[in-house]
Amino acid sequence: MCLKPTLAMHSILATALCLLLWSDGRLPVDAQAPGLQVVKHWKLLGYNFESNARASDPQFYNPENVLITGIAVTEDRIFIATPKLFSGVSSTVNWVSKAQIGDSPTLQAYPDWSFSNTARSNFNCSDLILTSVYRLRIDSCNRLWLLDAGISRSLEDYEITCPPKILVVDLNTDRVVRRIDFPPEVLRGETLFTNMVIDETTAKSCDDVFVYITDTVEPGIIVYDSGKDVTWRHSHPAMYPDPDFAQSEIHNDRFVLMDGVVGLTFDERKGVVYFQPLATDRVFSVHKNVLRGGPLPSGQMLDVKLVGKKSSQGIGLTVSPFDSSLIFSPLTETAIASWNPSNNQQSVLAHDRDKLQFVADMTTTRAEPGVIYAISSKFHRFFLKNLNPNEYNNRILRLELPHAKPGASKRPLLGHPLTLTTAPAHNSLLHYNLYNTHVHAQSTSNALQTYFTSPALTTPLTTKTPYKFENAGIVNYGLRNPFTALNQGEAFPPTKATRDNYQRSYLDTLVGGPVNTAAATAPAAPTPYSNRHSGYYYH
Repeated sequence: MCLKPTLAMHSILATALCLLLWSDGRLPVDAQAPGLQVVKHWKLLGYNFESNARASDPQFYNPENVLITGIAVTEDRIFIATPKLFSGVSSTVNWVSKAQIGDSPTLQAYPDWSFSNTARSNFNCSDLILTSVYRLRIDSCNRLWLLDAGISRSLEDYEITCPPKILVVDLNTDRVVRRIDFPPEVLRGETLFTNMVIDETTAKSCDDVFVYITDTVEPGIIVYDSGKDVTWRHSHPAMYPDPDFAQSEIHNDRFVLMDGVVGLTFDERKGVVYFQPLATDRVFSVHKNVLRGGPLPSGQMLDVKLVGKKSSQGIGLTVSPFDSSLIFSPLTETAIASWNPSNNQQSVLAHDRDKLQFVADMTTTRAEPGVIYAISSKFHRFFLKNLNPNEYNNRILRLELPHAKPGASKRPLLGHPLTLTTAPAHNSLLHYNLYNTHVHAQSTSNALQTYFTSPALTTPLTTKTPYKFENAGIVNYGLRNPFTALNQGEAFPPTKATRDNYQRSYLDTLVGGPVNTAAATAPAAPTPYSNRHSGYYYH
């Protein structure tokens, strides 16, 4: 049983864990997270504008509409994504120096300003431009993959500016070396690509990888086989938003956002992809071999497993390189926690009521084994238009994972080095010759059932409800917006409290035991790739 904190309690982390399991999920204001370091923070974000930039035009630059959603880290630079959720976002991919700690640096447009189409009407979607990037990732060949959704002002009027694409940039030269365009067959009416992971576990070269991509508005996971240059799409009910969790709560702010699958991470040891919609309390998994198997025959359901339930919604996910623990961040609890699917052990890694209000992305880095970097922002304040410009509203955080021994290194992703192909691939830009220079305490079994429950190891019906389901009344139904379309309706569904507590959802039936990687054998490569009707799509 958890007791209210007293001055006699010496372990702040233990106190935070205890209070984290209260029914209202609130934590003391002064609770701090040991080891949580603020690397960069901003009240409002600013750019290194060119001399002729129309920085005074709010359609070109509105600092109260700019927030960070994605991060990638090298030895000397931090790359961040600032998607065009609203008007006034000048550059969607940027970098800052990693050297100084705790400063508020100006964002450097990346690769340079020529890649931004903001406030431009003379651009061509065939050009090397970036419309709106939510996530970016670095591969083993020191290349930065930029996932461009192609959507402008996704939380305003949802303009489909350009088709989605991926640009791959060589970080040694800051040159775009590959462009990947998606065939229309894997796109839907209002597709929004928001996240991706790169699977290099069977790669023989830099371009022999698989990429898994989330479509949040038209829920699904897109699979790109880089070696064969083909793409296909998977969908499953687990990727859709749950109306019971449409409303999220952070402190005194409540907002309604029906986002489908957006959280995504990959356990390279087990070959398991974890994913979660924003509007859910569940985390799901699917084995890489299932995703790689190609389009499913008509009527066959994707083999998705329910991993567990959290105390509230969340987006950011990553996997510990030490023990394959799933690291997640529940929004309402303003915390980062870990959960080990193998033994059901859980720890609170960090808790801070101010610094961890909305963790959109978390990532490990090869340069610093045993460390995760996280992006936190007051997204809810941006969304509700009640932002306080005098507070820190965007942060880059650094957190050392437990059990990290000095000198320990992450197991190499591959047992052999990767090499670049000597000739340009079909989807390559190598021949373009384009240059761009860059100027913890373990919890009790009862506590586990109230914070994160594994249906394979505990009773799945004991998950607490993190809040009362209420209509926040903040959706503007006058805007043409797919999020609005998902949110509007005659009425919200009844709350869980008014239904039979023992009536299980279909999603609760997707319970599976620990993943048996030996049993998950790679399917044979489909042959031939002769026509689009096979479900595989050439680029």
